[in-house]
Amino acid sequence: MKRLMALMLAGVMTAAMVAGCGQKSAETTAETPEETTQEATPDASDTETPEADPETPEETTSSEESDLAYVQGKGTLVVGITDFEPMDYKDESGNWIGFDADMAAAFAKSLGVSVEFVEIDWDNKIMELDGKTIDCVWNGMTLTDEVKSAMECSNAYCNNAQIVIVPADKAEQYQDKESLKELTFAVEAGSAGEAQVTELGAEFTPVTTQANALMEVAAGSSDAAVIDSLMAAAMVGEGTGYANLTYTVQLNSEEYGVGFRKGSDLATALNEFFVTAYTDGSMVATAETYGVQAAVIEQK
Repeated sequence: MKRLMALMLAGVMTAAMVAGCGQKSAETTAETPEETTQEATPDASDTETPEADPETPEETTSSEESDLAYVQGKGTLVVGITDFEPMDYKDESGNWIGFDADMAAAFAKSLGVSVEFVEIDWDNKIMELDGKTIDCVWNGMTLTDEVKSAMECSNAYCNNAQIVIVPADKAEQYQDKESLKELTFAVEAGSAGEAQVTELGAEFTPVTTQANALMEVAAGSSDAAVIDSLMAAAMVGEGTGYANLTYTVQLNSEEYGVGFRKGSDLATALNEFFVTAYTDGSMVATAETYGVQAAVIEQK
């Protein structure tokens, strides 16, 4: 089954490849004009000529602190994530690892700051970002129209798809979209999976993470789940913690990006970092560590 999943994942990636404002701090400077005084020249009425008006200084436009300067000033890049293997998850020591986590740490290092990971409610990611609780959303985030309109997004860096997860002993019954409509789904609230199930017109229960969606299916609380194909490759099927589950229908194709506050110059900085990391091979090497190298999009 893992081999079947790997084949599907590679197919998804091949097909797809063919085809986040920072805090404003006003700083105003104004030239202090030199006072120019004209000496009085006596005339017939012995009247002094009044002093000339001082030169009026030009108003200096307030300079707005960039998001990059804000992050470097506080010395920390705060990254909003969820528990989402193989992108962001904890190792045995409780440290956050994964393809996204490792890349975020490397990006922070390139900026000369430390990285801090904060688990967020995925449905509230835009609010968390705009409220400056976090500086970016870096967690296998699908570049939907809603995301791109609400955030300053990086270039796409990974291909992905939303796929249906069902118990392995029932997989033969659910091999096309039409057969799925009577199922009850568990989906991560605010996710691309939720959008796909809504479009399908099926009944669903929103949960906090994709991992919880898998738990719902394994426990029999929901008939099926919709999760990212990259996560499914790492967590579902033979040799995983969910050996009794499998995938069936691929619902779409999509791309991952990182989100910053609207207008943030950190997005440009990250795009430049992606090009460097792809060119020097470190991006692909990191992807190979977590088995997602087939999904990586060339950066140029």
